[in-house]
Amino acid sequence: QVQLVESGGGLVQAGGSLRLSCAASGRTFSGYAMGWFRQAPGKEREVVAVIDWSGITTYYADSVKGRFTISRDNAKNMVYLQMNSLKPEDTAVYYCNRIASMSNRNALNPWGQGTLVTVSS
Repeated sequence: QVQLVESGGGLVQAGGSLRLSCAASGRTFSGYAMGWFRQAPGKEREVVAVIDWSGITTYYADSVKGRFTISRDNAKNMVYLQMNSLKPEDTAVYYCNRIASMSNRNALNPWGQGTLVTVSS
């Protein structure tokens, strides 16, 4: 089981950028698809972006496509989410997790603390 720690969140004005990082400890996630999720206040957690084990195939929610980029460095057990052109609607706590597959994006590990992204108008 992989322990996941998210970082990089903060307060940013609309149009700004942030780069989120997900660090793993314990069992490596190098061989598994990974995803970034977010949960806005009063809303359910949703998938933001996913990346396959090799880092070649990605998927993005329509709401972030063209603005966010997911990437990974398997040698470092790290997953990243580059967030550009941020909008107030992006305000949420962001989480990373292993996912079952690119088609089945259910999280497989316990949730970490997440990192809070707040985008002001």
